[in-house]
Amino acid sequence: MVNSYIALGDSFTAGNGIEPGRRWPDLLATELAAGREDFEYVNLARDGADSRQVLTTIQLAIDRRPDLVTLACGANDVLLSTRPDIAAFEGRFDYMLMRLRDEIPGVRLLVSTYPDGWEMPGLGPRTAQRIDRGIRAVNRAIIELAFAHGVPCMDVTSHPGVKQPGNLDADGLHPSPLGHQRAAVEYAKAIDQHFGLRKDQRRITA
Repeated sequence: MVNSYIALGDSFTAGNGIEPGRRWPDLLATELAAGREDFEYVNLARDGADSRQVLTTIQLAIDRRPDLVTLACGANDVLLSTRPDIAAFEGRFDYMLMRLRDEIPGVRLLVSTYPDGWEMPGLGPRTAQRIDRGIRAVNRAIIELAFAHGVPCMDVTSHPGVKQPGNLDADGLHPSPLGHQRAAVEYAKAIDQHFGLRKDQRRITA
C-alpha cells in the first residue's frame, strides 16, 4: 500500500494550463489514496523546469520521506538550449536518482521518458531535427541511468497510445486534459507492474 506520493518534474507533471485535480499526478494520487484521508500527496513539479531546477526540489522530497516518487525531467534541457548539454543532464539525473534511492529508505521510484517526433506548430525542419535528436539523447540517458540504479523506467517512446488523437494541447507540446487522464492510466499500470498496485482498485479510465 502507498501512503504518500510526491511528483517531481517539469510542465508535463505540473500540468501546464490544467486545473488542479485534472493533472495526471492528481488523478493518480486520488486512486492511490482510495478515499483515505491520511494519504499525503505533493506535486513539486514546475512549469518550464530543466534538470537544474528539478534538482532543487529533491531535498524537499527527501524531507517528506514519501513511499512513492515519480520523476520526469530533461525535455527543457533540450527545448531551452540550442546546444543541449546532455552530459550535464546525465550528471544531474544520476545524482537525483542516487539521492532519492539512498536517502529515502524503501522508496518506490518510477522515472519516465518522453515521446519523440514532436510536431509543434511553426517549428522549422532544422529546429525540429535538433529537438528530436536532443529528446532521443535525453531518453537514452534516462533509460541507461535508471537501469544502472535499478529504478523502473516507463519508456513511452514506442508506446502505442502516444500518438492517439487528443493527447496534446493546441501547442503540440503539453498534454490536454484527455492526455493527462490517459497518462494517469499508464502510470497506474506501471506502478502496478513494478510495485504491486492492486488491479481491482483501479478506477481511472480514459
